[in-house]
Amino acid sequence: MSLQIRPEVPTDTDAIARLTTAAFRTAPHASQTEAFIVNALRRAGQLTVSLVAQDGDALVGHVAVSPVMISSGASGWHGLGPLSVVPPRQGQGIGAQLVRAALEALRREGAAGCVVLGEPAYYGRFGFAAQPGLVLPGVPPEYFQALAFDGACPVGTVSYHDAFNATA
Repeated sequence: MSLQIRPEVPTDTDAIARLTTAAFRTAPHASQTEAFIVNALRRAGQLTVSLVAQDGDALVGHVAVSPVMISSGASGWHGLGPLSVVPPRQGQGIGAQLVRAALEALRREGAAGCVVLGEPAYYGRFGFAAQPGLVLPGVPPEYFQALAFDGACPVGTVSYHDAFNATA
């Protein structure tokens, strides 16, 4: 496997949509709108980071990162996700490479931190942890996690861009 992690380019758009759809097709908590969300974020100019994992000529993974709003007014925070790996390649470390690369890109850009909605055991290994006082309404608090790059985690309610409501 000669996996390359790189920024998306315009010709990747259709392949990203296909792999995102495939990755979430059987996920138990998926909304089946994840590909729509990525496309809506792209159209809105809200993809702070958009990286693909390429193996040969095939795209096998993608991660999107977009700005989030925090009710306290804290700035420089982003949300990681959707994170997608094509089903035959899941469990091979591709998602982990994408997460690490996305977090490094955010750090280089001077971001304050990143939040993620996902499995605590998976995202905890990257430094994400549930933070009392940082809330995403309607989700169990242990599944909403944050990673502060400067050591200070804000307090408040987090909201994602309206693209996360995309249904087509």
